Amino acid sequence: MDKKKIEELIRLVEESDVGELTVSGLFGSVKIVKEAPPAVAAAVTARGAAATPEPDVRGVAAVEETPEAADRDSGLVPIESPMVGTYYEAPSPDSPPYVRQGDRVSKGQVVCIVEAMKLLNEIESEVSGTIVRVAVENAQAVEFGQALFMVEPD
Repeated sequence: MDKKKIEELIRLVEESDVGELTVSGLFGSVKIVKEAPPAVAAAVTARGAAATPEPDVRGVAAVEETPEAADRDSGLVPIESPMVGTYYEAPSPDSPPYVRQGDRVSKGQVVCIVEAMKLLNEIESEVSGTIVRVAVENAQAVEFGQALFMVEPD
């Protein structure tokens, strides 16, 4: 990412209520964190807490896990991404996905590819069972430990 684009992102963050922005691309990632206003930092210090500013949560909707969501995932085992990269559901754009929702998988079966630093890494299932949910979209950026699939084990 060139310097002008980074400067533009910094300006956009400064002018908005966004407290933190991370942009990832083919050539790395940029993380921009807005400093807390002095009043917030002073309040944190006055309470005797560490001098780290509290996050600015204005305009951020709280996401609470509902009992239905917790029940939906109880008993399921995630297949997680072992690295940061880009998730691909198939070996090539014109190939069918390795697995789909409802498919049965065996331990050691390739379920997807995660591309990291131009290397295509085949991700294998660590559990035998049925794919209940595909948790990511094709060509989506994924983080280390992010659930890619939810599996109902045998």
